[in-house]
Amino acid sequence: MKENVQQILDHFHIEQFQHDLIHWFVKEQRDLPWRKEKDPYKIWVSEVMLQQTRVDTVIPYFYKFIEKFPTLDALAEAEEKEVLKAWEGLGYYSRIRNLHAAVKEVKEKYDGCVPASKEQFSSLKGVGPYTTGAVLSIAYDIPEPAVDGNVMRVLSRIFYITDDIAKGSTRKKFEQLVSCIIAHDNPSDFNQALMELGALICTPKSPSCFLCPVQRHCRAFAEGAEGKLPVKTKGKAPKHVSFRAIVLADKKGSILIEKRPNSGLLANLWQFPNDEHAPTADDQAFIKEISERYGVVIRSVQQIGTFQHVFSHVVWHIEAYKGEAIGLTVDVPTRKWVTIEELASYAFPVVYQKIWQAYE
Repeated sequence: MKENVQQILDHFHIEQFQHDLIHWFVKEQRDLPWRKEKDPYKIWVSEVMLQQTRVDTVIPYFYKFIEKFPTLDALAEAEEKEVLKAWEGLGYYSRIRNLHAAVKEVKEKYDGCVPASKEQFSSLKGVGPYTTGAVLSIAYDIPEPAVDGNVMRVLSRIFYITDDIAKGSTRKKFEQLVSCIIAHDNPSDFNQALMELGALICTPKSPSCFLCPVQRHCRAFAEGAEGKLPVKTKGKAPKHVSFRAIVLADKKGSILIEKRPNSGLLANLWQFPNDEHAPTADDQAFIKEISERYGVVIRSVQQIGTFQHVFSHVVWHIEAYKGEAIGLTVDVPTRKWVTIEELASYAFPVVYQKIWQAYE
């Protein structure tokens, strides 16, 4: 594989490429909150937020999160409930659970300082090769490759590489490639410039080749093939799951909520009663099932809407209802009656937030 990379780099002007790319980045980079200082904790938080989520969506969450947890110690000492609440709406909750566990380890093992060692940082929970490269290069100027889908798309075009970027072996090839072309005197700007190029110029569809600062280095552009790259095989189609959920209020106006299991999809978030794990045949069967499960009489049931939520591997279709509940006492830690004011302090998946908005 090394030889393969060397062949790719034949006749490629590395220093000129570095100069053209970094010169453009210094002039054109976006003003993003995590770029204002080289705080490894804040850079780490931003990189975790930016996985699977667009920059425009992340910015307000980043401000809110850093206001609540301004330091690594503050996040390490926080309760999971408030951490999940601060992340509410960003999705992919395993990201924040892993980050929370990892900063606790940093506080315990490294006295609250994000380690600048590749070996130490990459051993933390949820920290993969991309996050390792991004944080170490941006915060500590260590020349580590930071290769994600964005960077693979850019380099597929620059070097006219037709390997399938969905394969792990292709990612490794790109990591070796970046190790060879990264600017050792300025790895922070180099890695950020590659990311910025993918975000602003070398976009998935209709790349702006005539505005590209490294167009003269781009082999795919020279062949008129930039639109065909990168090569990526499609993953499996997501599974579709239909079920029902209900917002139940008692005579005082309190709302019944329950906590999801502590592992699996949306672990430890809160939700309204539903039949997700054993969908019922019809509305009457659903009301009977919920009545028996919670030992309650349900009346005045009305439908409030149909809601869809798309995960990477499954799509939920939820028929949502509201109703009055009579005769329930709750003695289970994972179920609670809460006032509408109290409800605001619990973290709910986005789809259940939408159901609540429709209920209100």
